[in-house]
Order: sequence, then structure tokens, then C-alpha cells
Amino acid sequence: MTEQSDQVLTEAPPIRLDPRLIFDADAYATLLREGKPTLGFLKQSLQSATERLHEQFKSGAPIRELVSGRAAYIDQVLKALWLGADWSDPDKICLLAVGGYGRNELLPHSDIDLLILLDDDADISEFGPAIEGLITLLWDLNLDIGHSVRTVTESIAKAATDITIATNLLETRTLAGEPELRSRLSRRAYSDESWTDQRFFSAKRDEQLERHQKYGDTEYNLEPNIKTSPGTLRDIQTIGWITKRHFCNESSDSETAYDFLTADEYSTLREGEAYLWRLRYGLQMLAGRNENRLLFDHQRSLANLLGYIDRDDELGVEQMMQEYYRYAMALGELNDVVLQYFDEIILHADDEEVIVPLNRRFHIRNDYIEAINNQTFAYQPFALVEVFLLMAQSPQVRGIRANTIRAIRAHRHLIDDKFRSDLANTSLFMEILKTPHALHRTLSSMKRYGVLGKYLPEFGRVVGKMQHDLFHIYTVDAHTIHVIRNMIRLRNPESVKDYPLATRLVYRLPKLELLYIAGIYHDIAKGRGGDHSELGAEDVEAFCKRHHLSQRDTSLVAWLVRNHLLMSMTAQRKDPSDPEVIHEFASKIDSQIHLDYLYTLTVCDISATNPKLWNTWRAALLRQLYSETKRAIRRGLDTPPDRSQWVADTQTEAREILHSQDFGDDNIDAIWDALEEEYFLQDSTGEIAWQTAAIIRHGDSTEPLVLIRDAKGGEAEGFMQIMVYQRARDDLFAATTATLEQLRLNIAEARINCATDRFSLGSFVVSSADADTSGSVSKKQISQRLERELSNPEHYPNVIKRRTPRQLKHFYFPTEVTFSNDTVNQRTVMEIITPDRPGLLARIGSILLEHEVELVTARIATLGERVEDVFVLTDIDGAPLSDPELCRTLRDDICGQLDQQNSKEL
Repeated sequence: MTEQSDQVLTEAPPIRLDPRLIFDADAYATLLREGKPTLGFLKQSLQSATERLHEQFKSGAPIRELVSGRAAYIDQVLKALWLGADWSDPDKICLLAVGGYGRNELLPHSDIDLLILLDDDADISEFGPAIEGLITLLWDLNLDIGHSVRTVTESIAKAATDITIATNLLETRTLAGEPELRSRLSRRAYSDESWTDQRFFSAKRDEQLERHQKYGDTEYNLEPNIKTSPGTLRDIQTIGWITKRHFCNESSDSETAYDFLTADEYSTLREGEAYLWRLRYGLQMLAGRNENRLLFDHQRSLANLLGYIDRDDELGVEQMMQEYYRYAMALGELNDVVLQYFDEIILHADDEEVIVPLNRRFHIRNDYIEAINNQTFAYQPFALVEVFLLMAQSPQVRGIRANTIRAIRAHRHLIDDKFRSDLANTSLFMEILKTPHALHRTLSSMKRYGVLGKYLPEFGRVVGKMQHDLFHIYTVDAHTIHVIRNMIRLRNPESVKDYPLATRLVYRLPKLELLYIAGIYHDIAKGRGGDHSELGAEDVEAFCKRHHLSQRDTSLVAWLVRNHLLMSMTAQRKDPSDPEVIHEFASKIDSQIHLDYLYTLTVCDISATNPKLWNTWRAALLRQLYSETKRAIRRGLDTPPDRSQWVADTQTEAREILHSQDFGDDNIDAIWDALEEEYFLQDSTGEIAWQTAAIIRHGDSTEPLVLIRDAKGGEAEGFMQIMVYQRARDDLFAATTATLEQLRLNIAEARINCATDRFSLGSFVVSSADADTSGSVSKKQISQRLERELSNPEHYPNVIKRRTPRQLKHFYFPTEVTFSNDTVNQRTVMEIITPDRPGLLARIGSILLEHEVELVTARIATLGERVEDVFVLTDIDGAPLSDPELCRTLRDDICGQLDQQNSKEL
């Protein structure tokens, strides 16, 4: 934790109520006696108290004082209101604080939960007018009131059927009225009358499991809920509720109530709670409402409010989120230990124990691995790694027993440089990597209990490290574990559908542990500054040396880490059907085995970065790049590919297909003679034949021709290929992309092939923008809309009218435009990096049109909140852009228009 957090989380002394937080009950009583309005006085008093608390928060006051201080102030207000009401029989009614308010916890906009409790023989009708008047007044004060009115017996009966009510009754305080009523209620609430100890524990544990599953069973959510996500306040409260019910102890404010915890565990509980309260307080203060979700809308502002400062290598918001994730993980670990402890003493205290010996240090007790002696790790530190190897080798083991987890935590400080270089320990770790099992689960356990970050300090530095964007939806450590999980799953039959090639290649890799090591280290240098691939390669070389890998294996793993982005970037930004691209890429691959390892790592990496990133279109591009590179390696790289021969072979194959469909050479040549050589380098023979046949059938019609079919002949499931053919139009790209974007179709690839001044031929690969709307727009509807819009091109600017999604609005950075020349193909390559916004491509197309720049191809890559699009351009004569002034003005216009549009949403 940072020095800042240590200051924030210092244990608060007993509450010293600020004099300005004392409600003036006498003034309120005077207004009542004189029959004067009281609402304005009450509202002003509440507003002043809130402002004072906010001032204290900004000045760094201990958060426990603020949380309890607000509860204490509301107590005073409610007591005064209660005393000012007319209760017909005050000995038979009382006002109780329940839930969080019952624990003396109130954040700026927390719910104020109340129970108006009546004696069993009370006549509720006698109290009706007074209760109604009190609640109405509280609503008029705009307080977030949750209330119920019940007798003691009714409350217990309701609790017996509702675990939430039963839980609330464990946390009550008397605010006003007869205190004996609460005493009677509590005695019955803590008895077996409503919930037995066993039933209560099982219900709260199941409730937590269901809640965790809602958040993907992970602490690492991009926009976590500080109250209910795993590792947050609800997990702390669950520990408190179970503790109270089991020990029948209403107090949870002192260390005595948690005497089953170690001093470190209790400190983690209290510090984590205080840190989360501080986040939650600031969040609600900024939002002005009962907001518990740490949305992108508030993250940067909250980080600034809490004093996190941007650094060259890390944003303040990234520092805040890393600290949050580390606290959440620590609290999640503690929650595991406590719930397992209670599971043993509550549910299974009387069970017959089944013990399976493993070795002299460990055995399995009731399916959980346990150290025979809690001093095992002190006397034999290598057991800190051995315990995880034994788990990997024992598939029946469900986890580690609570007492052994505690022993691991108590002794993990023994993992130092000497430990990391010890042959016994390095051999054990390598054995973990080589053992056939669910390696990702073992590494997750090692990470969760603090062993992996100690054994690999470079990994420890990225635990909880996030990047403030929508592309990397996991922290670096969570992403790494996901990569390993994907590698393991490649050996499962159900993965064949999503990863057909990788599931074959994984069986051909001679040493899977080399793939796993590359997976662990490929992103390990994120956030250090510099090229993380190069820095990671240096780290993995040191790892391999320490673990006594051969020089050959070390070189392979280091090469994989250094080049782990090479394949994805080539497929994303370049055309894998271009022979020059294949030759350039293949020249960087040392051997077929390097290609096999790299492809497998790339697939696992992409699909572990963001579930939306891996799709059938990207899979098809990578598979094509792999296949063409494999052929190039077999053919030999000494001689560059013959472009003219490639074109001739493509035409011959496509012509044979067209002949089989009864098309003559005259008709074919009439189309092909007008097309440039580039067209036959980019498209497959099947696509060329499909497009040519359609154009011949279309004849001399002046109407646009729109054809749609599944992309790649069905390989890219969910993607469609759209062909647009019409008389020569400079604005084909702008008009078509505007229409497709309005139809909520994502564009993955675009190609514009112009033939002299006769016609334009556009090819677009698209998919639905939203998974839940996939298929809602039919091919027929797309075709009709395109034909209508392209017949009236002057209307196309009006269709760029789609609202920017909420999350995208909070990510802004200046647009970057760079130019380079493709000397082989005589083209200019323009790369644009800019925030993703609706209508982006159409706007770019319009700018190109204004500058009389021709688009040849466009490769579209949307990476979270940013796009990294590559456009291949020529001037109107088909030559590269040679005028520096044209490039400058084009860059200025693109940056200016896109940034102006983006800034409007800030």
C-alpha cells in the first residue's frame, strides 16, 4: 500500500463530535411550541452538517469519524423529531436504527433504515397518525428513508422467511422510545426461533456466491461496485453478520469481537473497510446521490479528489485503481479464510474426518490440503512452493485449509533472493509448469495467497495494475492468468470450434512449459516505461537462467516475449493476402516451430485481453497470415514473391470458376482490364469470381449494385461481406460508411477499387455493433438502405446521428495522424489513432473527398475506446501523396474536425 493510503487508513480515535455537528434541538423545540414552520430550519441544519462533513473529508479527516459523525448527527435529528411527535402510549413503541445505520455507518447519501417497533399488545391504529406524520416529514427533508412498522413478534415472523430481514435484526440501535422492546427483539433475533446458526451461515454464504457470480466472480471489474463487488464492503459485512450470529455478539466495533482473527487479519479488515469507505464517500459526494459504482464517469475526478497525482509512467486514476484492486484482493483472501473457518466450526464440526497422507509435510483433510505442522514453512521454506505442486498433482483437492493459508501468509516473507535461486525451489516451480493440470488455477491460488508475487517480484509489481481504457478490461495480472487459462483450454475438445488451428498446434509444441513461461512474462513489464516487450524479454531471460533452461529454450522464450505483438499487429494493420506483407513477416520468423509457438501465444493473448476483441473475422485473418507464412517458409525466403506471376495465377483460378458458370472471356476481360493489379493481389479467387459474375449480370445499369454474403465463405461467423458497385463515385467510401454506421454495423475492413472513370467497386466486411442486436438488420434491409442512400449521395452527411455510448464519452485524447510511403506498391499509408465515435469513418471519408485523395483500402481496428485505422491512399492520378503541404493540411483537417467533435462530449 502507498504512504498516502497509510495516512488515510489510520485507525480513528473515539468519535469527538464537532460542535458544528450538534443539532440545535432546543431551537427546534421552540419552533414547535410557537407553531412556526420547522421544515426550512431542518433542511438548513442538514445542509450545514453535510457541508461541514464534506469540508472535513477534503481536509483528510479520519473516515471513521465522518461515517460515524453523520450517523450521530442523524440520530440527534430523529430523536428531536420523535420527541416532537404525539405518541399516545410511548411505553409501547420505539424507533430503531437498523442495517448500516444500525452499525453507526452513514455515507453522504446512504439509506437511513428505520424500524418502528411496537409491543405485541399495542394497538397500531393509535399510533398511525403520529407515524405517518413522522415519515412524511422525513420524506420532505429528502432523506433516503427505508422504514417498516412491526410488532416484536411480527418482526421475528418476517425474519424467519426473509434472510435480509433476519440480517438487519442483528444490527439495531434504539434511537428513541422504550428500549426494552429492542432488548426483547434482539434476544429472539439471536436465537434459533427464526434462523439457526447453520441455516444462517449457509444462506449468507450462498447469497455471497450468487453476488460474486453477478460480477464474474472476480475483484477485477473495470467499473466495480464498492459496496457489492467481490472483495468490497459487502464481503466485510458478511464476515460481521456471520460472526455476530455465531457468537451471539451484537458488537463488531472492537478487536475482541474478532478474536478468531490474527492481528494482521484484523488490521487488513479494518484498513480495507476504511479505504473503501473513503472511496465511497468521495464517490457519493461527487455524484450527489447514493452511487456505489465506480464508473468511468467518476474515476478520474475521484482520483484527483483523493490526491492521486499523474506520473510520467502512470496516471493518478491508475494508481487509485491498483490500490483498490489490491485491497479487494486482500479482503477477498481474508473472506476465503474466514468463511472456510466458519464452514468447519458451524457446518462440519461433527463430521467424521477423512485424512489422506501426501508426504511428511502435508496431508489432505476432508478434500483440503493441510500442513501437518503450522511451523512446516518456518523449518522447510521450500514447502511454500511445494504445497501448490501437491495441489496440482492432486485433482481431488478443493483448496487449502484456512489454518494453512494463515501459515503461508505468516511465512511468505521468507521468499527472498536466496529462496528464488535455490535449486530445490526452482525445480518445484518448473515441476508445477510441467504437471498436466489446470495451471491457471494453481497460479491464481499462488497469486491470491501472495506467493507468486513474492517468488516472481516482477509479477508482484503488476498485481492490480490496470490501464485506464476500454481495451484492456483486465488488470495485467488477471490478463496473464486468463492467457494461461486459454492455453490450458486448447487441449479441451470444446475449444476446437473457437480455436480450430491453435487446438491442433498445441499438440505439436515440443515443450508446453515454454509457452506458459512466455504467457507469464509477455506483459510483465507493463507500466515501467519503455518497450514492455523488450523489458519483458530481459526479465524472462533472467528467469530461464535461474531455472536452468537450455540456451535454445531461453532464446525461444525470449523471442516470443519480444515479438508477442508482431503477429496480431501484422494481421490488424496489413493485408495478409499481400505477398509482400507475407514475405516481410516471414523474414522475421526464425523457424516453423517459432511460428507455431507465436500463433498459439497470439491467439491466447488476444482472446484474454477483451472478450469482444476475439471474433471470427480476426481469427480468419490470423489463420490466413499463419497459412501464407507457413507456405513462404517452406518455399524459402531467399527469393521475393513474383507479383506478376501471383496476379496471373489468381486470374487463371478465378477465370476457371467463371468459365464453369458459363461466362465468356470477353465479358470477364471487359471487367478485369479496367481494374488495377492491386485488386488481384488482395482478393481471394472465390471473391473475385463472385464479384465479377455479379457485375457482368448487372450489365450497363446506372443503379447501384449491392450484394451481401457471409464473409470468408462462412469462416468468419457473424461477419458479412458487402459489395457495392456503381458508376464512378469519389464519395463511395464516405457515403457507404455513413449508411452502414447508421445501421449500427461495425466495419472491419474496406477496399475501394476504381477502374479509370467507369465505375467504382467497394468491398466492406461488417458485423453487428451490438451482440444483442445481431441479426436484427437483415441482408435485404441493408441492401435496400444502401441502394437508396447511394442513389442520393448528397443526403449521406445527414445519417451520422448516433449517440456516443456512455463509457466512450469519458475517454478523450488528441487524434494522431501519421503518413508513410509504401515504395513497393507505390501508395501512401495513413494511420489514424483517435477516440472511437459514431460516424468516424464517414467523417474521415468526407475529409479525404474534400482534399481529392483516393482511398484504396482501409483496415479498421477498434481497441476499446480507441481506433487504430490504416488507410492506403493515392492522389487523383493514382500516385503516392508526394506534396508535403497536402499531407500537412490533410492531417490538420482530420485532427481538427475529429478533436472538435470529440471535445463537444467532454
